[in-house]
Amino acid sequence: MNFIWSNIFRDKKDAEDNTLELLRKVPIFAELKKRELSEFQRISHSRSYEKSETIFWEGEPGVGMYIIQSGRVQITQKCDEHSTGNILAELKNGDFFGELALLDDSPRSACAIAAEPTKVIGIFRPDLLSLFDRKPHLAISVLFKLADMIGNRLKATNQELKKLQEKLNTGKTS
Repeated sequence: MNFIWSNIFRDKKDAEDNTLELLRKVPIFAELKKRELSEFQRISHSRSYEKSETIFWEGEPGVGMYIIQSGRVQITQKCDEHSTGNILAELKNGDFFGELALLDDSPRSACAIAAEPTKVIGIFRPDLLSLFDRKPHLAISVLFKLADMIGNRLKATNQELKKLQEKLNTGKTS
């Protein structure tokens, strides 16, 4: 009988270890100590999606970020129940998306759709804010990393925009 119970607890411990490993791969959590990372593991939620199932819709309020445990997710514009719009990005195991929702609940700027059976871990803003109330030192660390990451993405986007503008200007003068 001990054998049966030990398997149940080992499976739960293995799942927790996998979640901690996955969280550690996300840049905003990468430098946290194991005990600090465990706080985020406790507020994480696991969910599975079937192929073509929508994880979130463009225009709906953002409630949290997602980390892909397994599968693939397509980030698209202008999706509806019958078709998807332009694919902006295709994400795979270990990738994360929707992190801006940790900062505010403004409407999503794109849709996220499971491209195949997919399992994600979600961290939602209300849980995060509650954690930050209890452990303010975690808020400082994570918010600085999040701001740094968003700043780097904004710089890269500005560079791309500048290149596109130069191409357009070159095309107009030719």
